[in-house]
Amino acid sequence: MLMRFVIALFFASLAANVAFVLRDPSWWVFPAMLVGWYGADLLSGAVHMYMDYRPCVTGVGLDRLYFYGGSRESQEYQTMFRSAMKRINPLERLVYDFKNHHPRPDALGRRGVVRLIGSTVLAGALPLSLLMNAAAVMFPVPGWAIAAMVALLLGGAFAQYFHGTLHRADNVWIVRVMRQTGLLMTPAAHQLHHDTLKRDFSTNCGWSNPLLNRVFKIAYERQWLRDEGLEPVG
Repeated sequence: MLMRFVIALFFASLAANVAFVLRDPSWWVFPAMLVGWYGADLLSGAVHMYMDYRPCVTGVGLDRLYFYGGSRESQEYQTMFRSAMKRINPLERLVYDFKNHHPRPDALGRRGVVRLIGSTVLAGALPLSLLMNAAAVMFPVPGWAIAAMVALLLGGAFAQYFHGTLHRADNVWIVRVMRQTGLLMTPAAHQLHHDTLKRDFSTNCGWSNPLLNRVFKIAYERQWLRDEGLEPVG
């Protein structure tokens, strides 16, 4: 219930920002929104890269969960899962979640929208949207600048939802339309990431992947990111 309230508050705040854009309309709104959408894609890829290669916390049984060979609906697995999750913080849960979806990508596609966007909205999108509301009230912020922020907030808040749609066969019509127009990437394009785990980390539209692929190459060659971080260890 609390998370639904947070998400509702985010959309109310976002609607206020859209109203501020309409108060100062200009043709610059459209290129600004594309810049904001690119920024959201870039953030989705940077976060994905970090989460994929950040080592999981050890000593809490995450390795046993990850390599569990039986049914994940079994009582044994569910008991192990609850026990491990109680011993780690929200960030570590997200880190494990990112790694766990690589061998089981379809599991991400089965999750509901509230679960997929809730943590992102609470931790980042809502505070930034509220700050934009305050700035628009106190200062003469140009409409195009607010429009860029609206696109960034939407793309950032829904990044993990968009990621989930890449692992689901049936999607709502707006997702299909956005793929056709290039505003969202296709499952085939995202599969390039799963084939190697060393490229194409962005999961919104993929526009930022050429830049992030270069960043990853440098970080990997300098061993800032190591293969040991891809899977949980005891």
